Amino acid sequence: MNIRDAIKCCPLFAGVTNDDLDHLLTISKVREAAKGELLFSDGEIAAGFFVVGTGKVKVFKLSPEGKERILHIVHPGSTFAEAAIFGSGTYPAYAQPLEVSQLIFFPKREFLDLLRADSQLAIDMISGLSCFLRQFANQIEELTFKDVPARLARYLLDLAGDEGKQVELPISKSQLASRLGTVSETLSRTLRKLTDEDLIVVRGKVIKLLDRDRLEDLSLSFKE
Repeated sequence: MNIRDAIKCCPLFAGVTNDDLDHLLTISKVREAAKGELLFSDGEIAAGFFVVGTGKVKVFKLSPEGKERILHIVHPGSTFAEAAIFGSGTYPAYAQPLEVSQLIFFPKREFLDLLRADSQLAIDMISGLSCFLRQFANQIEELTFKDVPARLARYLLDLAGDEGKQVELPISKSQLASRLGTVSETLSRTLRKLTDEDLIVVRGKVIKLLDRDRLEDLSLSFKE
């Protein structure tokens, strides 16, 4: 992993200068995290935030009964826990790698000192946090107003990109169910339903999109 390139391609740091990158490199710390290692817990004092260099990390909440609800799957080039270094200064969820991952850690105090000294870096971070808030608002809207087939259709289309006709799920189906705010049994029924309607073909983790137009229509539908 090239640390400089990993930081530079991160949307949070879009537009930063070479000098900014040099400063970021001086305070960053690289760590390798094992699959399932608990990076931080809900309510823990925030020590800093992370950029994923390689691997994948799940950010999740736990219900009082211990049921897991995945909020985000963080892929290489993306940040997580950046909002936690502001406000109350505590992590709002749990985080664990889904596989062995290389992470770039930015300590809270050193990073805030950089923001105070560099207004452009602060503006870039505000822009990145705004994108995160929009994504979170969209997720809340989907969970509130859309049923599981619509959520699944949207997920598959986003994963496939503008022209993709086939995707490979980057997470297990049980994790996908949690990500969509449902349970494995409901996800399995939904996959069968979309298959029966000739919208998709499922072969393990590989899903072929047979009719993108109808999937798009489904993804835009709301609960009755």
